[in-house]
Amino acid sequence: MKIVVHDTASAMSDLLRLPLDERPDALREIYRPLENVMPVPPGMDLVQMHQQMGSGFRIDREDPRHLTALREMRDADVWTRIEDCLTAAWERLSDAAPGINSADTVHVVLVLGNPDDDHLTVRSAGYFGMGGFPGAIHLVMWPTETSLAKIGYAAAHELHHNVRYANVTWNPATVTVGEQVVAEGLAEAFVRELAGEQAMGPWATRLTGAELDEVYEKVTAGIDVAGMQNLTAYVHGDATAQLMGQQPVGLPDFAGYAAGLRIVDAHMAVSGLTAAQSTALPARDILLNAGVPTTA
Repeated sequence: MKIVVHDTASAMSDLLRLPLDERPDALREIYRPLENVMPVPPGMDLVQMHQQMGSGFRIDREDPRHLTALREMRDADVWTRIEDCLTAAWERLSDAAPGINSADTVHVVLVLGNPDDDHLTVRSAGYFGMGGFPGAIHLVMWPTETSLAKIGYAAAHELHHNVRYANVTWNPATVTVGEQVVAEGLAEAFVRELAGEQAMGPWATRLTGAELDEVYEKVTAGIDVAGMQNLTAYVHGDATAQLMGQQPVGLPDFAGYAAGLRIVDAHMAVSGLTAAQSTALPARDILLNAGVPTTA
């Protein structure tokens, strides 16, 4: 696998100095490596998704915070650290599962986020990613203490998804809660294997104790719910579901990550496999190892 971390720092710096009416086309060029790989909602392209749903930086107004944030990210060697984490992650995955399928090339595009977007800066501590489409990893961040420390590990989390879905079929019409939460649990367990518990994202560690027990019961009760349009509340929580126009189910932010990690930890304890070794396992096998009944 070849990993290409694109120099979006320079591209965004140039974009932020352009007249406003020229910025959409410049942003389109930044996203060009992800075209035809990363799907977007009907009637949208990646630029529209960035502006309307992706928590990306605003391109329709001047904001002096943007260039300051970009300099902070450059000073912290964010792009180099992403590349280093991805290289280490791929070495771990390929060593654990020799011959595992993967994209020949994975294009990584990091964009600056919107500092006024609560989904990014509050719920996600300033960073998140999308990487479930072999060949593409999309990262969004606004520099915070947490995001600057952990953006590379978020990239590793997304690489685990990238490799998983080069081996496991993902169909938006039939995908289940079980598949989605297993994937998130595996990816966070993999980050822990790679760099320790402190590297894990807040979405996997925020829920504890009785609250986690309650969340686990609700998520596992819905484990066979199918169809991507029905899964957001179970995985990301009610607030994100409502943001996307989907129905809440009574779950807090990132419920599926914490529940999925508990499932994966139980699976690993029973099977003796690591998260890296489990990358291509069917969700059904992992759920059964964890004692979670499923009909899928």
